[in-house]
Parts: sequence; C-alpha cells; structure tokens
Amino acid sequence: MTLQDKFQQLDKQNKALLAVNFYNFETLSAVLKAAAEQETAIILQSTKSTIDYLGLEVTANLARTAINQYGVKAWLHLDHAQDIDLIKQALDIGYDSVMIDASEKPIEENREITRKVVEMAEPYGANVEAELGYIAKLGQSKEKAAFTQPEEAKQFAEDTGIDALAVAIGSAHGFYDKEPDLDIELLSRIYKETPAALVLHGGSGIPDQQIQAAVRNGIRKINVATEVKNGFINTLRNELPQTNEIDLRKIFPSAINHVQHLLKDKLTMINQD
Repeated sequence: MTLQDKFQQLDKQNKALLAVNFYNFETLSAVLKAAAEQETAIILQSTKSTIDYLGLEVTANLARTAINQYGVKAWLHLDHAQDIDLIKQALDIGYDSVMIDASEKPIEENREITRKVVEMAEPYGANVEAELGYIAKLGQSKEKAAFTQPEEAKQFAEDTGIDALAVAIGSAHGFYDKEPDLDIELLSRIYKETPAALVLHGGSGIPDQQIQAAVRNGIRKINVATEVKNGFINTLRNELPQTNEIDLRKIFPSAINHVQHLLKDKLTMINQD
C-alpha cells in the first residue's frame, strides 16, 4: 500500500498516522518497537541533518532493514527538504515520500518549486508533501502569525498536485514557550476545501485533547521530533552520572525504552475512537 492509499483509508476512518523523526539506530529502534507493540503503521522521517550525519545510503538501508526486522508497516519520508537534488537522490534510493519545504518563499515561487517536485516524484509513485503558511522552525519567532487560509490551500493543492499539505494553524517546531492553541475551526474549513491530506507539524508538546480534535477535523499525519531527541538525551543525562559503564550497548537501552514508551502513549492517544 502506498502512503497516498493509506491517507485515503485514514480519511474514511477519520484517523491519522504518527510520523516520527529518527537520528540513529537507537531512536529508529524505539520508534519501530512502539509501533510493533501497538500493532500500528507508522511513518519514519529523516531530515537533511540526519542524512548528513549517517549518509543517505545508510539512512535508507538502516530504516528498511529495521522495518523488516520489527515487522512493522512503515513508510520512509524525507522531511523538510529544500534541496531538489537531495529529493531526487532520496527518490532514487527508494524513499516512499518526500517533503519540499519552500514555505518561506513567496507563494508563487513555493507553488512553482513544489510543482517541479511533484512532476519529479510521479514516476516513482512517491508521496509529495509541501507546506503553506508560517510554522515557526527552531530559532524562529513563534509570535509571528501567517495561518494557512482555506481557499489558498485549495488552490495551492490543485495547482501543484501534492498529496499532502502541512498547514499553519498554531503549531511550531521545537519547544513551546507556552501551551499552543490550535485553531481547530480554521483547520475544519481547510479540510473541507483541500483535496490533499493535511499534516500537523510541531506535534511535540501539543496537549492530547488538541491533537485528537485536530485528527477529528482532518489531520492525517502528525509529526513528532523534539520529544524524541529530548527524551532520549535527558534519559542518558540522568543515567550516566550513576554508572561507570562504558559499554554503549548497556547504556542506551534505558533511553530507547523511554522513547518507546513515550511513542506508545502517543500512538494509543491518536488511535482512540
């Protein structure tokens, strides 16, 4: 089943997929263990930074091997790519889905670049995600507001042919300075107008009730990254002062378990009726 087919299935069920970034074998393992335990499908996400760290071939092959090992239905997604050459390389190596993020460019330029990526991905049958509106990235102001508008989203999706669209409705990447307040009413209107599957970025730190409301009102993919990094590193910070152990294979499991349980809880929450 392609990710596009899965989104259509989720739309009929009014459900969503969790999409989780991984950074090494340990975080990848935690994600897949959680999905296997919950017997649910999941999206594995890697960014340019992870690819720079691991290498594209290692990133893709590590993910594929781990998916087979844990017996999970999963799709490999390139998250927040801005380099079309990197997107082409990811498609060539077998990524199921790619995101072109030209959201900080003028909308006409965003539309043009996104359309090129859609055309590029078509022979591969890959899912293409884009972003419209202002969703603060790490280090950017969360006070600035440029929410996605329904008619604009509809026109953008129809003009580009994208499969999925990340919308700005009050979420942000990274840690939140205060509790986010998603504009669920706006989301509902975007959903009614837009043919593409809707994506919520900045899923770390959003209260469960708001995430569940977002799913009920059209979100089909929920991105989580910051909580994975934060949980993994903080667990190690707490463990390392208490041991003289130098065997990484004995130190990492507690951090893996922490992330696994974190994601298990999120998967349970998202899949609640």
